[in-house]
Amino acid sequence: MKDSILIGRQDKLLEVPAEAFRAHLEHARASLRSGPSQRVAFMTPEHHSVRNFAVRELPRNDGKPLKAGDIARRLRLPLAAVKALLDDLQKHLFFLVLNPEGEVSWAYPVTVEETPHRLRFSSGERIFAA
Repeated sequence: MKDSILIGRQDKLLEVPAEAFRAHLEHARASLRSGPSQRVAFMTPEHHSVRNFAVRELPRNDGKPLKAGDIARRLRLPLAAVKALLDDLQKHLFFLVLNPEGEVSWAYPVTVEETPHRLRFSSGERIFAA
């Protein structure tokens, strides 16, 4: 019998080897123990720029995820750099999640995916809370 974990993502179930999942959890625990300043120590100004852009623009994107190409164009950064930054932010468990197409669907505290929690801003934007 294969030791695996099933993870729900949108309308799909992903099968992840249990050992890889456990290693991911241990990395997350170690990251949390290191404190907030250590958790963000890897971030360059470009990391902050991309993450802040995602949090600010997801509510303004008509309920759609943000494409890496649009982020690159708006921030005037090379597309390859933006893709690497997005992967890095997700890998470091920094509250940013890419959908299977590589688009930003979650940027804590907001998400375009339906959750029980809805946000409405005074400027009129509406989005789900992560």
